[in-house]
Amino acid sequence: MPADLDALLHAAVQGVGGVERPGQVQMAHAVTDSVAEGSHLLVQAGTGTGKSLAYLVPAIKHAVETGRPAIVATATLALQAQIVDRDLPRIADALRPVLGRRPTYGLVKGRRNYLCQHKLVGGYPDEDEGLISVGDVDAGAGRLGQEVTRLREWADETDSGDRDELVPGVSERAWRQVSVSADQCLGQKCPMVQECFVERARAAAKDVDVVVTNHSFMAIDAFEGRQMLPEHDLLIIDEAHELVDRVTSTITDDLTAGMISTAVKRCGRLADTATLGEMGEFFDQILGQLAEGRLMGVPDNLALALTRLRDAAREVQSELKPASPADNDGSRQMARAAVDELFDNAERILEERELDVTWVSQDPRRGSVLRVAPMSVAMLLRDKVFDDRTVVMTSATLELGGTFDAIAGTLGLRGEGGPPWSGLDVGSPFDYPTQAIAYVAQHLPAPGRDGTSTATMDEIETLIRVAGGRTLGLFSSTRAAKAAAEEMRIRFGDDIPVLCQGDDQTSTLVRAFASDATTCLFGTMSLWQGVDVPGSACQLVLIDRIPFPRPDDPLASARSQAIAKMGGNGFMAVSATHAALRLSQGAGRLIRRSSDRGVVAFLDSRMISARYAGFLQRSLPPFWPTTDRGLVLQALKRLHETADPVVPVERPAERSLAVMSGQKEAAPTAEPTVTMPVTESEDSGLPADPSPQEARIAPGHDPSGSVGERDWTAEDDEELRDGADLGLTLEELADHLDVAVSEAAARATSLGLSLES
Repeated sequence: MPADLDALLHAAVQGVGGVERPGQVQMAHAVTDSVAEGSHLLVQAGTGTGKSLAYLVPAIKHAVETGRPAIVATATLALQAQIVDRDLPRIADALRPVLGRRPTYGLVKGRRNYLCQHKLVGGYPDEDEGLISVGDVDAGAGRLGQEVTRLREWADETDSGDRDELVPGVSERAWRQVSVSADQCLGQKCPMVQECFVERARAAAKDVDVVVTNHSFMAIDAFEGRQMLPEHDLLIIDEAHELVDRVTSTITDDLTAGMISTAVKRCGRLADTATLGEMGEFFDQILGQLAEGRLMGVPDNLALALTRLRDAAREVQSELKPASPADNDGSRQMARAAVDELFDNAERILEERELDVTWVSQDPRRGSVLRVAPMSVAMLLRDKVFDDRTVVMTSATLELGGTFDAIAGTLGLRGEGGPPWSGLDVGSPFDYPTQAIAYVAQHLPAPGRDGTSTATMDEIETLIRVAGGRTLGLFSSTRAAKAAAEEMRIRFGDDIPVLCQGDDQTSTLVRAFASDATTCLFGTMSLWQGVDVPGSACQLVLIDRIPFPRPDDPLASARSQAIAKMGGNGFMAVSATHAALRLSQGAGRLIRRSSDRGVVAFLDSRMISARYAGFLQRSLPPFWPTTDRGLVLQALKRLHETADPVVPVERPAERSLAVMSGQKEAAPTAEPTVTMPVTESEDSGLPADPSPQEARIAPGHDPSGSVGERDWTAEDDEELRDGADLGLTLEELADHLDVAVSEAAARATSLGLSLES
């Protein structure tokens, strides 16, 4: 007899020591109903709802009753870790008595995250010449050699081959020596396929109740039909507001001169690459002549370069083709993968597909980059993700302008032929109108192109002084954040420290901000979404201007123009929707638990005066709105005077992201986070670990390119020193450490190292 949902939810909540919340119960029933009806569901669940419990319990119920696993896809590593390491173990233990068995779960990741057994025994060429031999012959020659030796020793011990189980970790350069990408893999023709860690992990995932993965992996599985995930009829997408961007990124292709050089090098003696090399130089010359920005069609000279490159790649492909599958070894497969990528990407750009957008960008490490991406992924998602399964999408931010229509449109759910779906806002347990004020500085001039005005700087100073620090400043550009930080440092002196994104690793800055009430932190987009600092350390969030996409953003401008041609409002559908999503995420940094109080200050008068202001306002949490400056200053002063002490911040205990069957505890792994002890996790609805709860910044890419997410360790510093001793350039070290050149340069300077550019 099927278990009752309410009984399961009650058991789960009681088992973890949590508290049932109306929104959580409502969401759990909505998920169950959607599965029964075969209708897709969009659920907006505010911070504190306990949404992970609200979808995991119905997912487990469905899996146990049908014998088919449920798939949960997240955007960030942080949430993936929370679900697998904290939420699911506790829920599984709590549901065992009710279900009669312990629910099982697993984590499925990309091939690059696992050791390759064939590569370990020499089945592939070294990614870096001589590095493996250094590990073999002289482990004392440097950190890299020691890492490779350690990886080989660990390979004899590990049961999973999962990189995240290796504690402490190793550098990206060392890991490349023992792993391969999906297109480099020999697949079922590999002589060691029976020992393959990836194949074993995916086989094990077919027998669990809940499989956790990420947006990109889920998308590749759906689009390419690789069947890396087990067959399922329920897909739950958390952090769903990120899905379109993640999917777009997954199917964005690049071409650079460096990619061509790498392909030529990998071919070695396997094929004649003289022509391919010459075409690479020709392509580089033509690409270097193009201005940064969108290409309205492929120019004739670029089309000529791409055609020659494609044809040269085709010739090399023919030479690389093995006489038989048995002749395809690791070296040949790596060469084929590199050349195939050149051919496919050149061919795609030349095709000038109707929905593709092509542009040129400049990358600090790669130089000129030719990129192509889909203008819209709506129909692709409709056909490949929302077909033949029930999809539940949830986030704290899905309802924009008071409806789900904007998000649903980008997902392909609206319009002729769209599948059945419904939207549900279960609210938040927080009392937003009494906990927070949304203040629009109506008296300030509208932001211009000449930087932050003096009046706005004066407003920032006044608000921060009255708040006694305690401020997270969210800016629309790196330049604006740095300018404001420099100005405030002059005005405040030593009284109120002002940190700025780029001064150090973001996680380090967030820890410092969360530890000291007087400290302020200014930054750009990655702070708008990833920071979770509950308590009195953050009582004021400043937003300098409405975060519209840049006017020269290739995809945003293409989408706006396409919608306008069809008679729609391109600005509202693209720019205003983008801004509403970011504003909601940014404003959401303020209230992270039921005891938080504070003010979100919008320093852009268009938030109340523009024709689209109502749409933006309806997208925000329901804070108490005002333009009364005097009232806001009084509120900030009172909050400062009555604020509880900031809880000291410590580094968290190590944790694992291992693939699990649900039968054993996770092994630890290091992940930099900010931790603050509290009694309960407001977001998940679960009690905190015995170790402190995390107030974290989720790993991710900063669109500005100015800040990486690396939390520098002693091993990283040693690697920088080793590189300097070996005479490596700054660019080479940045590429090796997988960080921006500016980030590597800043760290090298702090260590007193001199590196050539």
